[in-house]
Amino acid sequence: MDTSAAIMQPYIFPYLGYFQLIQAADHFVFYDDVSFIKKGWINRNQLLINKEAKKFSVPLIKASQNKLIKEVEVCNDPKWFKQFFTTLEHSYKAAPYYGEVIELIKDIFEKDFVTISDLAIISVQTISDHLGIDVTFSLSSEEFSESRGINRAERLATITKECGAEVYINPQGGMELYSKEMFIRYGVDLRFIVSDLPAYKQYENDFVKGLSIIDILMFNSRNEVKKMLDLYELK
Repeated sequence: MDTSAAIMQPYIFPYLGYFQLIQAADHFVFYDDVSFIKKGWINRNQLLINKEAKKFSVPLIKASQNKLIKEVEVCNDPKWFKQFFTTLEHSYKAAPYYGEVIELIKDIFEKDFVTISDLAIISVQTISDHLGIDVTFSLSSEEFSESRGINRAERLATITKECGAEVYINPQGGMELYSKEMFIRYGVDLRFIVSDLPAYKQYENDFVKGLSIIDILMFNSRNEVKKMLDLYELK
């Protein structure tokens, strides 16, 4: 069976589809040496607050699209961290798996981090471990920095080959950006992951989609979430 790689910017507590991408790959590369995207998902996500999707944003110091993701530092503001956990308590204390998940989140924030890349990667790796995902993680800035500056598709293919993989898995949003023929030139089979993101019970309200993995973990057992990880198709 061919070995596969996926390459993605580090996001803080990303949605289920991000973890399905990790589940689908043998080697997952955090793409941390590309430009930071303001108002993107690198330092932001959504929670269920008063039956609606509400964004939270980790505070940053002088965030700029002229900086690489790995260069943008987190603002260590005790007030923000206190408010974040207060929000989680008010919004999820009655959720069935609140106790287990809040300890997981506390563990993430108690680890050493300086940049948003550090924190986002810690959040993804900790939750991947919690869910038992078998994958090899690496950072593009540490292992694949020599390929910086070349064409985007060429770099993705190059990193895939350097991982020892024959297959590159990209989110389906890349279907308009990349062609399979483009990757074949580099000896890589391009596949797109098409995620099935199931509805699940959130209190008694209508299902609110598009939320952080935090929400899924609060309302579903670890085994239920593990089953959701396999709800995808590669095309």
